[in-house]
Amino acid sequence: MGNINNSINYIELPMVKNAETKKFYHEAFGWEFTDWGPDYISFSGANIDGGFNGMGDAQISNPGILVVLYASDLDKKLEEVTQAGAKIIKPIYEFPGGRRFHFVDPNGNELAIWSE
Repeated sequence: MGNINNSINYIELPMVKNAETKKFYHEAFGWEFTDWGPDYISFSGANIDGGFNGMGDAQISNPGILVVLYASDLDKKLEEVTQAGAKIIKPIYEFPGGRRFHFVDPNGNELAIWSE
């Protein structure tokens, strides 16, 4: 499948810890990586969906983007993410349409994972 006009094509997150980043995302999600020099890695194995959250206590911060991943078994994924070294900053909670939790990766980026 080629590039689709007006679609999310690439998500780029800040990185300060190359090896820890690869280890965490591989252990927690099974993602694979390509090194493009010492300061840039690309990942494969993640499907891209996106959205904007205006619910609850969501705040705009720099850069103002929250990447939300999907997991079919949220409780198992919470355990895997925690074991891989994530800091859970919002434990599992319910929202209309599902449940989710937020975590911080080794670089300090906040992400969320949801399930039906």
